[in-house]
Amino acid sequence: MMPQLQLAVQRPGSSPCLDTVAEEVPVAFEYNGISHTVMLATPADLEDFALGFSLSEGIVARRSEVYDIEIEEAAAGITLRLQIANGAFAHFKERRRSLAGRTGCGLCGAESLTQVMRDLPPVADGASFPLAALHEGMRRLPALQALQQTTGAVHAACLVDGDGNISHVREDIGRHNALDKTLGALARTDAAAGGALIITSRASFEMVQKSAALGYGILAAVSAPTAAAVRLADRLNLTLVGFLRGSSCAIYTHTQRLQGSTT
Repeated sequence: MMPQLQLAVQRPGSSPCLDTVAEEVPVAFEYNGISHTVMLATPADLEDFALGFSLSEGIVARRSEVYDIEIEEAAAGITLRLQIANGAFAHFKERRRSLAGRTGCGLCGAESLTQVMRDLPPVADGASFPLAALHEGMRRLPALQALQQTTGAVHAACLVDGDGNISHVREDIGRHNALDKTLGALARTDAAAGGALIITSRASFEMVQKSAALGYGILAAVSAPTAAAVRLADRLNLTLVGFLRGSSCAIYTHTQRLQGSTT
């Protein structure tokens, strides 16, 4: 299934012309034959999505616990069928929750408060990171957002290194989905949890939680964080950056991790 669709549109005062719009399809997750959740997502990079979601949600603890990912397309949507290790599956059944996913909503359907706040360890301090690299990464990112350039309707996430080089760019109509796809792509290439994550959206509680769950200590967003995201980032020793635009930004937590953050 293509991630975009071309169709004729009518613009006032002109003849009909072709426009490109982003696809939005239901994507169902199954683990060892048991249905878990349905998310509305862009039908691209689905293996990355399956792995990243499974890791960031704590369904599996490591890539090796995912034995197989099968993608099945049907008229109603797409099903991702994952085969996971017996230990992970037993844990999954204990904490299973039924979700009704919808675009931009990361916690829809959680059955209890304890399922919202996971018990994660703080992120390790690691090496300091140049603030200038975040700005350079954000400057370079738009040129690699192919789907956004054609549709104007999707978010992106990526990894940026200390020189401002970006990699593992993934796009989706859902900001949580885009981050999961990037995390999954990083896990599939066995990338160490270094560098910083950039997202082209606001920073929510769950996006901080997903980043910290995979050991990433810096999350930078083009827009604002929520108060819950700031509190969680502070508790998990994660550096949270908002309003990363041009040469400016706002650093909300753990500024000591960023070189050049103070004068």
